Amino acid sequence: MFNDIGPLELVTLIVLAVLVFGPDKLPKLIQDATRTIRKIREFSESAKQDIRQELGPEFKDFEFEDLNPKTFIRKQMDNDELGLKEIRNGFDLKKEMAEVTDAVHGRDAESSSSSSVSGTSGSAGGAIDMTKKPENPRDERPPYDADAT
Repeated sequence: MFNDIGPLELVTLIVLAVLVFGPDKLPKLIQDATRTIRKIREFSESAKQDIRQELGPEFKDFEFEDLNPKTFIRKQMDNDELGLKEIRNGFDLKKEMAEVTDAVHGRDAESSSSSSVSGTSGSAGGAIDMTKKPENPRDERPPYDADAT
C-alpha cells in the first residue's frame, strides 16, 4: 500500500502529524484509523462471501482479482490449454530477424549464417548491406529548395 513512500517522506509525515494533532491526541487518532480500516476490510470480506454464496457452488473458486483485465489476461496467458507456451518458446526473434534481413539483401540462409560467423565485410551478390555505414560518408548536404518547404 505504501510502497512508493520513502523513509524521509515517512519521517516528514510523522513529524507533521505530531505537530498538527499533538502528541497526546495522536495515539487515539491512530487507534481510530486502524479500527476503521479493519471494519472496512471485514465489510469487504463479508460482501465477497455473500456474493460467492449467491453465485452458487460452480463459482466457489471465483476470485474478484480476476475482474481486473490485466490479471485476467495474465491468468489466461499462463494457462497452457492453448499451447501458447510452446509457441512462445519456439519463436526465436533473432533468427526471424536474420531471415528477414537475408531476404531483403537477397542472400540465402546458409550463406548468411556462414558469412556472419566468419565476419566478412563484403556484401554478397552486389547487394548493399544496410546494417553497415558506408566507408566514405559524404558530408554534402542536399540542395535547398525554397519552394518545397
